[in-house]
Amino acid sequence: MRLSMDSFWRAVLYCLHPRVIALSFLPLTLMASVALVTGYFFWETAIDAVNATLQANDWMARVLGWLDNVGFGSAKAFIAPLAIVVLATPLLVVGSLLVVAFLMAPAMVTLVSQRRFTTLERKNGGPFLRSVLWSLGSMLVALVVLVVAIPLYFIPPLVLVLPPLIWGWLTYRVMAYDALAAHASIEERRSLMRAHRIPLLGMGVLAGYLGAAPTLLWVSGAVLLPLAPFLVVAALWLYTLVFAFSSLWFTHYCLSALQKLRANPLPVELRRNEPHLLGAQHDCDRTHRRMD
Repeated sequence: MRLSMDSFWRAVLYCLHPRVIALSFLPLTLMASVALVTGYFFWETAIDAVNATLQANDWMARVLGWLDNVGFGSAKAFIAPLAIVVLATPLLVVGSLLVVAFLMAPAMVTLVSQRRFTTLERKNGGPFLRSVLWSLGSMLVALVVLVVAIPLYFIPPLVLVLPPLIWGWLTYRVMAYDALAAHASIEERRSLMRAHRIPLLGMGVLAGYLGAAPTLLWVSGAVLLPLAPFLVVAALWLYTLVFAFSSLWFTHYCLSALQKLRANPLPVELRRNEPHLLGAQHDCDRTHRRMD
C-alpha cells in the first residue's frame, strides 16, 4: 500500500511536468482527428441505421410510441445519438489507451528513469514488437469480455462494477508491461507482475473509474449536439490525461519494485514462485565457497 500511495502522488506531480503536458497533445490530436473525421462522414448514416433498427424492433417501437403518448416524443431524438455514443465509447477508451501506451509511455518511462532511477540497468526484456502483440492481445480479450458481459449491464449494480474491472485489467496488463519493458528482463517482468498482481490490478481498476469522468462529457455531446465537437475533444484529452497519469503511476511503482527486487534478488514471493532461481543461487554460493 505504501508503494502504491507513494507512486500515486509522484505520478500526480509528474503530470504537471511540461514534457508530459506537451506529450499529451500528440495522442489528443490523433484521436480527435479520427473521431471528428469519422463523425463528419458517418454520423448521419449511423443515426439513420440506429433509428431503422429501433423501428424494426417491436419492443423499442412500443417504447417510442409510449414516449409520444406521455408527451416525451422529443426525447426520441436523443436515443439514437446516445446509442451510438454507448457503442463507440469502448473503442474510444481502448484507442486512447493504446495510443498513450505507444506514443507517450516510452517517453514517460525515460523521463522517470532519468530523474529517479539513473542507476537502474536496462535489460530490454520487452522489445517493441512483443509489446505491440501483448497490448493488442490484451485489448482483444477485454473487448470480447465486454461484448459477452453486455446482458449483465442491465443489472444496476453490475454496470457500475464490470466495466471498471475490465478496463482495470486491460490497463494493468498494458501499463505494467510497458513500464517494465525497457528495464526488466523477461524473468524479472514475469515475477514482478505475478508478485504484485493484486496492487497492480487495483491501480488499474482505480484508473478505470477515473476514466468515467471523460465518458460523462462524451455522452453529453450526444445530447448537446451544437457543442458536441468541443465536448468530444475535451473528453479525449481527459482520456489522454487519465491514461498518461496511469502510465506514470505504473512506471513509478514498477521501477521501484524492480529496484527493490535487484537489491534483494530472492524475496519471499520470488522464492515461492521461482524455486529454480533459488537453487541456482545456492549453486553459485557453493562455487564461491570452494574458490575461497
